[in-house]
Amino acid sequence: MSNPIASMTGFARTEGLVGSLTWVWELRSVNGRGLELRFRLPNGWEALETGFKDLAAKALKRGNITANLNIKRDVESKLAFDPDVLDRVLALAMDLHARIPGSPVPRAEALLSMPGVMRQTVADPAEERAAANAPVQAGFVQALAELGVSRRAEGARLADTLRGQLAEIAALRDLAAEQAADQPAAHRARVMENLTALLRESPSLPEERIAQEVALLASRSDVREELDRLSAHLGAAHALLDEGVAIGRRLDFLVQEFNREANTLCSKSASVALTATGLKIKATIEQLREQVQNIE
Repeated sequence: MSNPIASMTGFARTEGLVGSLTWVWELRSVNGRGLELRFRLPNGWEALETGFKDLAAKALKRGNITANLNIKRDVESKLAFDPDVLDRVLALAMDLHARIPGSPVPRAEALLSMPGVMRQTVADPAEERAAANAPVQAGFVQALAELGVSRRAEGARLADTLRGQLAEIAALRDLAAEQAADQPAAHRARVMENLTALLRESPSLPEERIAQEVALLASRSDVREELDRLSAHLGAAHALLDEGVAIGRRLDFLVQEFNREANTLCSKSASVALTATGLKIKATIEQLREQVQNIE
């Protein structure tokens, strides 16, 4: 059974409320040569970075990851009345009501609207951070796990794409093998033309030189090794996809080997058809390379 492939692209978001504090974690991941972590933390929360970097490094192998923590305070929920001020205002209002016959009894909303009765309480930032510290840390752990899920989901889509491209390369490789089967006859004709030209210029050309020319042209026309190596590379690529975990660098190197064989195939081609197939192989390999850049 294949192990899951992870992309380096992903996103996760978690949020929560502790008292008057609302916190939101957003983790974004994009391609990277190695593992790079950037944290954007509010003032007073910087101490979390070291521990969180260690957690991320254990969960992720490659990618540029940005972790953003946003914290807001709900100040409107911290309104309260001052009992001492309210008692004094109420005493004055009742005294005034007693002095003015027929005046209405003071209403609660009128009393609460008097200056100083209601006040805005401000929590101690240190106490708020202490209360929210554990939930915020748990939120990061959850976001990190969700980022892993997101990257693996994208990796599964990438794996399907890669297998399709490998199948296309395999089909083109088989077509190239059929087309290359006619190359010996074409190259024999070319060898004879070259030999005829050489003998006209140098009738006394040594047999050793003729043999060297024939051998050189024959080696240049033989693409069986390139086709065999392409087959081997295809098998190695499928094996890596089955392995799944942290295969991005190795796949990237393997794609370079694919490209090398395709270039040699085109350079040795003696027919328009084989050259066209070789170019199609190169184009598909380039598409493969672009997708491989996304794999962890």
